[in-house]
Amino acid sequence: MHVLIMRHGEAGWHSLDEQRELTEQGRQATAKVARDIASSPWRPNLIWCSPLIRARQTAGIVAEILNCPVEEKEGITPEGDPGQFLDQLITTRQQSLMIVSHMPFVGALSTLMIDGHRRGIPFMTSHAVVLDMPIAGPGCADLREQFLP
Repeated sequence: MHVLIMRHGEAGWHSLDEQRELTEQGRQATAKVARDIASSPWRPNLIWCSPLIRARQTAGIVAEILNCPVEEKEGITPEGDPGQFLDQLITTRQQSLMIVSHMPFVGALSTLMIDGHRRGIPFMTSHAVVLDMPIAGPGCADLREQFLP
C-alpha cells in the first residue's frame, strides 16, 4: 500500500477556523502539486479529506486533476488522533490512498507511520509526501517521494 499525505493549500483568515477558504496562491500551489503527482507513479485511487473547507477545496482541486473520488473523514482534522486513524488505514482495502488534512495531524501521522512516534515533521501548505507501507502499522512506512509547491 502507498499513502500520499498532503497538507491543505494556503488559506485566508477567518474568525472561525473551520470557515477558512483557500487563497488564490493556495489554489495554484495545490494544482501544481496535483499535476506533479499526476505525472508520477504515485497516483491515488481514492482521496480521504478533512471536512473543513480548506481541506475539501484542496481535495477537490487534486481530485479534478487526478480524476479521483473524494470521501470526507471526520477524524482527520487538526486535532485528530493519528493512532486512531492509523487503525482505519490498517483495515482499508485501498492500495493507493491520498489523505488531505491539516497540521499538526499530517506531521504526526507521517512520523507515526515512518518512525512509530507522533512528534511530527513540518509540512508546508500544499506539501505532499508518499509513504510506502508493505505492512500497515506504526513504524512500517518508508518515505518514497515529496511533492513541493
